Amino acid sequence: MSEIKQQDTAKGLAGQQTAPNKPWSWQKKFGFRLLFIFFLAMSIPFSANWYKNVFTLDWSRPHYRDLYDIARFQPSFLSLFGGQRSRDITDSPSGDEGTRKNGPKKNKTENGTVKKGEAKNESAAGLPPKRSFLADYADWGIALLFALAGALIWTAIGRKSKSYHILYYWIRVVVRYRAGIGIIGFGFTKLFPTQMPYPSLGLLNSNFGDFTAQKIYWLSVGVVPWYQVFGGVVEIAAGAMLFFRKTTTFGAILLAAALGDITFVNYAYDGGVHVYAFYFVILALFLAADDFPKLYNLLILERHTVPFRIYPDFRKPWLKYSRITLKLLTFVIFFGVLTYTEIINFKYDPYKQPATAGVKKLRGNYHVSEFKINGELIPFNPLDSTRWQEATFENWTTLTFKINRPVLIDPSNGGGSPMRDIQRTFEISGVAGGQRAFHYYADTVDKVLYLQDKNVMALRGGRKGADKAKEAQPKEDNWISKTAWQHIGDENKMIDKAAWSTRRDREFEEKPREVKRHRMVLKYDTTDGSRVILSGINERKDSIYVVLDRYDRKYVLPKSSLNAGKY
Repeated sequence: MSEIKQQDTAKGLAGQQTAPNKPWSWQKKFGFRLLFIFFLAMSIPFSANWYKNVFTLDWSRPHYRDLYDIARFQPSFLSLFGGQRSRDITDSPSGDEGTRKNGPKKNKTENGTVKKGEAKNESAAGLPPKRSFLADYADWGIALLFALAGALIWTAIGRKSKSYHILYYWIRVVVRYRAGIGIIGFGFTKLFPTQMPYPSLGLLNSNFGDFTAQKIYWLSVGVVPWYQVFGGVVEIAAGAMLFFRKTTTFGAILLAAALGDITFVNYAYDGGVHVYAFYFVILALFLAADDFPKLYNLLILERHTVPFRIYPDFRKPWLKYSRITLKLLTFVIFFGVLTYTEIINFKYDPYKQPATAGVKKLRGNYHVSEFKINGELIPFNPLDSTRWQEATFENWTTLTFKINRPVLIDPSNGGGSPMRDIQRTFEISGVAGGQRAFHYYADTVDKVLYLQDKNVMALRGGRKGADKAKEAQPKEDNWISKTAWQHIGDENKMIDKAAWSTRRDREFEEKPREVKRHRMVLKYDTTDGSRVILSGINERKDSIYVVLDRYDRKYVLPKSSLNAGKY
């Protein structure tokens, strides 16, 4: 392919060496070969699942997560050797994964109850593991080793080459589009604020000191949704500028500044996604590095400066129209389709909040006026380890209540991509202090709630215990009768029809992974929701009787002016 020089004269450039035909030094050529292979390896997906997602995507009923997964990948060479990569900015390790890392917990009794005095140790064990800098960036190190080996081989067989202007152009194209698509995927989850949702009632009622550092950061951004929107605008603007050659430098500088801040925030708040954020900083610095000397010459030395680049010749019709078609396709997918799916997600299916509406009469904060267990009245005592202290029915299908008994903390950020509401754990992740959150299916005909604990970290006594529980479970789980299921309905179809997608259908058709959860079956009795009486069997198979009286709690925080979900 021939080349076109944007600026082919060096006249009047005050000593700048811009001659295109000047051979590169051997150091420059070796450095280019090294960086070319390194950034190519960092920018191309090597995961089979990535390609499977691309080629099986149903464009007639897309889900925003389909496109987000295309934009989200990062280098993962450790997996080629049986290792695990670091979490990315939205991943949420499941309770199972966390339990495997921590191993079996010996301080649990056989029936899953926690011994007094051992609870504090449990809580501490649930904290995120300490990071290792070298382990965090192991994938990058492997990519660098590959690049070094490739550069040595390339040098041995490519000694006749004088320069690599055209290859430099193409590696910039690859990095520009990789960084642009990736940051736009991020940006839309902030532009339509679902990445850091406004706190639920249960979170607002939790003590500040019971949050992990990362939870405090996520909530701090969540309470100011318009700031989150601004962050989305910045990221999308940076990504859009990277798609054009003339604005690449501005986009790269903006990207490096925005993601550099996010990298530091994740280090400071122990967010655990510093690697993926820094990944974009590295890409941005590579794109901007060529212009730094020119900017220094212009802005600091105040000298006349003319940027110089060499581009491939796209004047042949098939090259010209191919280039236009590919760019247009990128815009249609990552600005058109992604915008539509993100709006649908924000309105009807916000990925960190449960999407199904809860029972309307029950919503709100409640005092626990009366609490009986096995017929015995338990008076209020803040030190009691069985009595509920307060309860909340969210707008969606979650009941939260507090007990003076600590649990293992779910260390994730509550992200990931689950379709089922019970697996959306933002309202319980990173929260200590005895806060419980139970997802429920509501049989509104017989007025029965079927509840399951959302915090799997707190429920599993290690893999060994889980396997035993799995073996003990019957093949068919009939804890909810067929009649009750008829009253409850199909969870997959409980959200607005506009949000139905092939991805959602596919996940609901799969048999859910068996996870032993604490369960409760409680009848509810109320007229208008001001007083609710719950009676039935709790998670320890005890009969309970709870009288709840609703109260209107005034929060200092103003209500969010951007509310995700339709309830």
